[in-house]
Amino acid sequence: MGKDAAYQLAPNMWRIPAAPFDFVNSFALIEDDGSVTLVDTGTTGSTERIQAGLALAGKSWDDVSRIVLTHAHGDHAGGAAKAAGLAGVDSVAIHTLDAPWARDGMAPPRDSRTFSGRMLNRLGRKANAFPAVVVGEEFADGQVLPIAGGLRVVHTPGHTEGHVALLHEPTDVLITGDSIWNVRKMRWSIKAFCQDIKLNEKTAHVLGELDYQVAAFTHGPHVTSGAREQVRSFLATAKRF
Repeated sequence: MGKDAAYQLAPNMWRIPAAPFDFVNSFALIEDDGSVTLVDTGTTGSTERIQAGLALAGKSWDDVSRIVLTHAHGDHAGGAAKAAGLAGVDSVAIHTLDAPWARDGMAPPRDSRTFSGRMLNRLGRKANAFPAVVVGEEFADGQVLPIAGGLRVVHTPGHTEGHVALLHEPTDVLITGDSIWNVRKMRWSIKAFCQDIKLNEKTAHVLGELDYQVAAFTHGPHVTSGAREQVRSFLATAKRF
């Protein structure tokens, strides 16, 4: 994986690599009426890749009617303001706890238990800012968003306080968020990026309790064969902080 502009996960869902080598992913969910919801928008430089992915799915910015963010980090929300402008979308949706950070265009504090986390905190906006967005919708754990037949919010705090995974129940596709990555192999997200490393590792267990057939990682390629079992195995054996 990593060479195509988009990968079809289900009849109405696509994964769009928003950075080279599948390092950051956006997702397009297509409604029956042809409109598109984007989940995550990559960085400020990701819109051309997203445009190419939409084109492969037979869509364009004109079809995008909604933007949902898994959390307020620049590699997921950094392109949201530009994407919203290209699509003519007035605002984005994000968990209530991350909404203030998205509005401010600033990532939440990093975990000070790591040297890198402390350095990122000291650098302030120089290292943690991204273009601010208008948040028009805030959601919470367990809420089912009326997107492509139902997109369930699964609050998994730790990476950020308002970090979520999103379960598309009609097709059994789980958008994991950043609790765990699949870059080269399944792993924890980079510790310096987490707001609370231990909480991230604690709440990630929820991903092993859900029912799904496809694990669509926000970092790395998706998994279609035994996805839930692979996630469960990782969670059971991975070394913790």
